Amino acid sequence: MQPDPEPPRQLLDLKRSAPKDKAVGTKAVTNSLKHVNQQAGANRGAKALYRLNQKHGFDCPSCAWPDPDGERSSFEFCENGAKAVATETTKKRVDAAFFAQYSVAELAQKSDFWLNDAGRLTEPLLLDTAASHYRPISWDDAFDLIAEELNAAASPNESIFYTSGRASNEAAFLYQLFVRQYGTNNLPDCSNMCHESSGAALNETVGIGKGTVTLEDIETTDCLLIMGQNPGTNHPRMLTSLEKTVENGGKIISVNPLFETGLRAFSHPQKLKGVLGKATPLASQHVPVRLNGDLPFLKGMLKSVIEADAIDPAFIETYTHGYESFLAKINAVTWKEITQQSGVSEKEIRAAANTFIQAKDAITCWAMGLTQHHNAVATIREVVNLHLITGKIGRPKSGLCPVRGHSNVQGDRSMGVWEKMPESFLAALDKEFEFTSPRKHGYDAVDSIEAMLAGKARVFIGLGGNFLSASPDTHATAAAMRQCQLTAHIATKLNRGHLITGKRGLILPCLGRTEADLQKSGPQFVTVEDSMGVVHKSEGRLEPASHQLKSETAIVCGIARATLTETRVPWLAFSENYDLIRECIQRVIPGFQDFNARVRKPGGFYLPNGVKERSFQTATGKANFTINPLSPISLESGQLLLQTFRSHDQFNTTIYGNNDRYRGIKNERRVIFLNKEDMAERNIAPEQPVDITSHFKGETRTAKLFLAIPYDTPKGCAAAYYPEANVLVPLGARAETSQTPISKSVIITIAPSSHA
Repeated sequence: MQPDPEPPRQLLDLKRSAPKDKAVGTKAVTNSLKHVNQQAGANRGAKALYRLNQKHGFDCPSCAWPDPDGERSSFEFCENGAKAVATETTKKRVDAAFFAQYSVAELAQKSDFWLNDAGRLTEPLLLDTAASHYRPISWDDAFDLIAEELNAAASPNESIFYTSGRASNEAAFLYQLFVRQYGTNNLPDCSNMCHESSGAALNETVGIGKGTVTLEDIETTDCLLIMGQNPGTNHPRMLTSLEKTVENGGKIISVNPLFETGLRAFSHPQKLKGVLGKATPLASQHVPVRLNGDLPFLKGMLKSVIEADAIDPAFIETYTHGYESFLAKINAVTWKEITQQSGVSEKEIRAAANTFIQAKDAITCWAMGLTQHHNAVATIREVVNLHLITGKIGRPKSGLCPVRGHSNVQGDRSMGVWEKMPESFLAALDKEFEFTSPRKHGYDAVDSIEAMLAGKARVFIGLGGNFLSASPDTHATAAAMRQCQLTAHIATKLNRGHLITGKRGLILPCLGRTEADLQKSGPQFVTVEDSMGVVHKSEGRLEPASHQLKSETAIVCGIARATLTETRVPWLAFSENYDLIRECIQRVIPGFQDFNARVRKPGGFYLPNGVKERSFQTATGKANFTINPLSPISLESGQLLLQTFRSHDQFNTTIYGNNDRYRGIKNERRVIFLNKEDMAERNIAPEQPVDITSHFKGETRTAKLFLAIPYDTPKGCAAAYYPEANVLVPLGARAETSQTPISKSVIITIAPSSHA
């Protein structure tokens, strides 16, 4: 019997309280210290926290929020960053004795919190064909096994190479180099499931798939429009910047179905007033759009700008293309369509627009709440339209800010981890390493699942992450993984993805960010890129959790050396001296010239960003207005629209605990947040167990045994935590153009649970 890919379907002991009215405060500090002391111990934990996000230290393995360019606080981290460090520096070990005690089937019955809390992986492990337990395997044998399976494939395209956002620039660059020398572009990554929509929209409209502002811009702008983002949980260090925005006179507008605590008020734990429990109010206006109501809201903003004659004709004439066609389409949209589809009144939209119009400078920030819908790319293009029509882009304090979720997800893409890199990159790679890269586009994340399901892929290798739990349609993803001959995961901690394997499964344990990386040439450091395009060094100093751990870079080099029989790439030298890797990167990738010298300067350096100088590298040579028709989701009687999101006690798929402090949930994760009227119409009582069924093109998927929680969310909208709710996300439901799974607009019905 195959292990269940879902987390255990059992209820704990829910304790519920009112949602909090302010974020952080002393509770965050005590919670951080509690995690660190329990996991790492006071001494080891303090050493790690002292160097976390410092210019002389290591980059947080959590989110990609940037560090200040100038002076930094001695406590340049947030609660979730402290949890990430605690779980990496833990004294607990998942070793051979652990795997001798627990079978894979037994581990599958444990919660995601239990699996993460078990400790650090210490040695390479093999789950052999038909075996019940993982067992130790030597590094050489593990590399040989991977090489054997890769070289047994009829085509390189039968192998898939996934990357998470925590891989360093050096490891990511070598990974994509190895994969392309092997002969495929099958390089799906976590961007496919989060900000791919942002990249698609921004590349088309402004010529670069990244944000166009700096941290200082955020803190000094006149208006911040924050859409589909919950910074209090997902990017807590952003709250310090938002407080500075307000203190400098800037206005913050929150656009989201939920008025999240992190946008209500911030109690700074390093300031006296925060210690005393006082908080700085943040958002001056909250716009409670319905799920997928962002596009009509933006059209209302644009109509308000046009009606107020607040356009910037000089900017439009000089720097943009397609304005007249865009204008005609916007004028044709009615306020009735806008208000009905957005779920908010014309008055509310005009109030937000008035703040944006009156602001000399403005920045729009967004995250998964915009990127994971069928019309996500269109919505983000409309964000761009708003900035183009007002000229609020390409100058200090104004522009676009997609807030990345994982610490180096943006750097991985810069390094070439993408299934469809442009010809300029491939040509430069070929010239540097004297080979010919494949040109046929590879599989993205969802394509990879479908290829594995169809028996078209025999090997899956994951450089970090938890592909199973991050992907849509959990059971389909599990079935896909089981079709492979071999699955291999490079990781620091155990996760559920390690329990759903191919015929054989490997776990390859790697060093964490906090740990010293000692190679033949001496201590090494790696580099990362943050959400603002700053590349900087990250160097761990702590003693590794096990003497058998290898760095991500060394593991990639080991696989490459075992697999490639003909190569001029000096894989062994690269694994021994990372400066050699950076010397190659600077010759292949624009913006990285003099890489080794510049990255050694405290704080690193900014990558070029032409939009900041109003240079738009698009097909037209200008910033492009686009036409984005309304495309509302039609719900049948009794149906709701569900978004999946994080609790406060998790980062991506890593679960640190079973609480969601800001939303008032304690000791439970199997909950669904519902509008009170929707509950009353269905005769659902608070905390009643329900089953959730999703609907897509005649298909249904069911997630069982969730507790119904009344919450302040727009009528017709619901929310539940992932990965528990990922089983509901249809594999075929993807955003147009980007193919991102539409995890923020899943059509569902609910009914009293048959398993209560």
